[in-house]
Amino acid sequence: MSARFTVAVAQCAAIVGDLEGNTERALALLTQAHAQGADLVLFPECFLTGYAPLAAHSLALGDDDPYLRRVCEKARTLSVGAVVTALTRGVHAPRNTAFVIGRDGRVLMRYDKVHTCDFSDEACLESGEGFFVCDFDGVQLGVMICYDREYPESARVLMLQGAELILVPNDCGSMAPRVRALSTRAYENMAGVVMANPPGENAGCSCAFSPICWDENGRCVDNTLLLAGERDDGLLFAVFDLDALRRYRSSEMMSNTFRKTRAYAPLLDARVAPPFVREGCKQQN
Repeated sequence: MSARFTVAVAQCAAIVGDLEGNTERALALLTQAHAQGADLVLFPECFLTGYAPLAAHSLALGDDDPYLRRVCEKARTLSVGAVVTALTRGVHAPRNTAFVIGRDGRVLMRYDKVHTCDFSDEACLESGEGFFVCDFDGVQLGVMICYDREYPESARVLMLQGAELILVPNDCGSMAPRVRALSTRAYENMAGVVMANPPGENAGCSCAFSPICWDENGRCVDNTLLLAGERDDGLLFAVFDLDALRRYRSSEMMSNTFRKTRAYAPLLDARVAPPFVREGCKQQN
């Protein structure tokens, strides 16, 4: 029997500032996901605190916050994983964070959003320093959050670190082009991609994509595993055939196979030139 990995995608809305209510909803969703055979639950962006960057200082959680501990304990009790999210305390300012929790309730990885939306309310947040991958029961998981998705480099760095599945907590609208981009991220990096977004008009559309875009005879196949409607509310499930995914990764020609990295130097140039200069641009050294 093929090895399978099931992600329960929580297309659910959080209430800003209602840490108790949001945590209780997260615990209930973990229980439901476990009962339906999920290996891991993916929550939307800032689920425990609600997405409210301008209130981040008052809402920000610490790494050992009791709300986070309750999620970890529930994961341990149920033996189910989670990618749970919150506004958290950073070094100098709050951060937008995802915690990957293992079946034993341990935090396997903390990821802080690198591409904060500096053109909007997230300008008050502190950006993360890098992209990371962790081992979850032998599956290599990477995380990128919402606006990270707009930059192909985010998924590419995760691929280079060995990510087999890329998990994307999200909270935004105008999803059609973003969903198409995630399908492309899966294709070009030969990694599965799963995104969770809250429901609503011009929102929702949580999705999952396999990297497998053609079969063994070279015929194109639809790589969509999940595509929710805008207003679907609750858990949705994406099942990855890990054996098929790994066979595909070991034989096809995308990802890191024939890259010509000598031509990539401009990617590391932090300068922003017209017509892309915007108020609030934060150039990196």
